[in-house]
Amino acid sequence: MSAALILAQKEISDGLRNRWVLGATLLLAGLAFALSFLGSAPTGQLGVKPLAVVVVSLSSLTIFLMPLIALLISYDAIVGEVERGCMLLLLTYPITKTQILLGKFIGHTGILSIATFVGYGLAGAAVALGGDTDAASWRAFGGLIVTSIMLGCSFLSLAYWVSASVRERSTAAGIAIGIWFVMVVIYDLFLMGILIGSKGWIDESIFPYLLLANPADIYRLVNLTVFENIRSFSGMAGLSAQAQFGPTTLLAALTAWIGIPLLLAGWRFCRSES
Repeated sequence: MSAALILAQKEISDGLRNRWVLGATLLLAGLAFALSFLGSAPTGQLGVKPLAVVVVSLSSLTIFLMPLIALLISYDAIVGEVERGCMLLLLTYPITKTQILLGKFIGHTGILSIATFVGYGLAGAAVALGGDTDAASWRAFGGLIVTSIMLGCSFLSLAYWVSASVRERSTAAGIAIGIWFVMVVIYDLFLMGILIGSKGWIDESIFPYLLLANPADIYRLVNLTVFENIRSFSGMAGLSAQAQFGPTTLLAALTAWIGIPLLLAGWRFCRSES
């Protein structure tokens, strides 16, 4: 495990040198600050806590941004090292392929965690300085940060699976962008189209379960339906009652989206000749 942690430290150092950490942090912080200040304007008239508005706004932003950042920093985690010839060098050291995979994954998770904690944390601190926050909103905000990292990790795992399954970086990049487009943009439109086009032929009760087939939708359900103050403001109360998924089920499903693709990536990587 120590070898994996050393490799994770190297990944974080490389991220710092390549400005990935700084760039992702500034991007998340800039957008979070903008949403914090713009979104807090109508809270006085609506009777909503400013931090609750921030949670709803950042949830919508994170669904689009976090998966893209995760895929871009990790799509070539395996195949890139193979193309550059670094993988053969790594394997000459006393380190296994499993340790390589885990080390890289932990390192990329560290990059996402730093960017999320700093970027969103600064925005939350700015809202707190303005006052008028409550414990329920802070719990929702803490859940937002943790689940944002989990969402990023789920797409890291998918990217690792792709990276361990192809032989060229360009192919991995194309598939990674396709994954983002399908899961973040197309999937909900597809479900909506089926729901409207089926005209009652398909039992509507199955659609909440189809949401569990997409980590982005699980993330949306966790952050917009679990907490009462967020649920009522976001307009997700109806979906929450229909879906009837508790936080334990949703978090378990999101964890499965991290673990299963990562296990498949490890299986593919260990079977490869490189």
